[in-house]
Amino acid sequence: MRIALLEDEPEQSQHVQGIICESGHSCDAFETGQTFLSSVLHNNYDLLVLDWQVPDVTGLDVLKNVRAQINWPVSVLFLTQRDSETDIVRALDAGADDYIAKPTRAAELVARINALSRRSQSARNTAQLCFGPFVINTQHRSVELHGDALALTEKDDALILFLFQNQGRLLTRKALLERVWGLNHNINTRTVDTHMSRLRRRLGLNPDNGFRIKTIYQRGYRLEALGHESPEPDKDAVQPQVMAANG
Repeated sequence: MRIALLEDEPEQSQHVQGIICESGHSCDAFETGQTFLSSVLHNNYDLLVLDWQVPDVTGLDVLKNVRAQINWPVSVLFLTQRDSETDIVRALDAGADDYIAKPTRAAELVARINALSRRSQSARNTAQLCFGPFVINTQHRSVELHGDALALTEKDDALILFLFQNQGRLLTRKALLERVWGLNHNINTRTVDTHMSRLRRRLGLNPDNGFRIKTIYQRGYRLEALGHESPEPDKDAVQPQVMAANG
């Protein structure tokens, strides 16, 4: 999994990053809520790990912004010194998926992360997924449009599934290369653009079928359900707005 960590204490941040990376995941660390939100809005993360007390905003405010501004499911884990029942309830009610009190115990943190990963993967691995006239069978790697099977390559199938599972979400070319092609280093390639152009034609992504692949200039692509489009200017070019704390 790719994980984003919000932690303002450098020593603690390095400690948690080390635990996460040693367990086989990748981790980007941020010291402020604003930089954290900006990255989360523009990158592809599977899990967010939040401290409650950071310099510019509270972790709870960050969580509320994540749930308000991001229209795709992403797991959120609190890792904080605040351990009262009231705080735990507030975090869970605001949309957190799990909560751990510091000091950080490596084995427990890894177990909680892996549990959230399994839960997220299970939700995504439903055998048959329906999106308007599109039906994707994840077991047989097949795609139907209005009941007719589409002739697609294996990479096309993987790309389509990833797009629909992340509907409404900006996917950078780098993220697509990592998740669909398994390339985890910087490559100057037109592979993604070529596949996107082909998918637009083969899938009939147009108003009649209710979806489109939108190109985000110099960023990547986003699959949008027509009729539920983001207001202009595009949200991916807007700086995150942090809500006021509610006590």
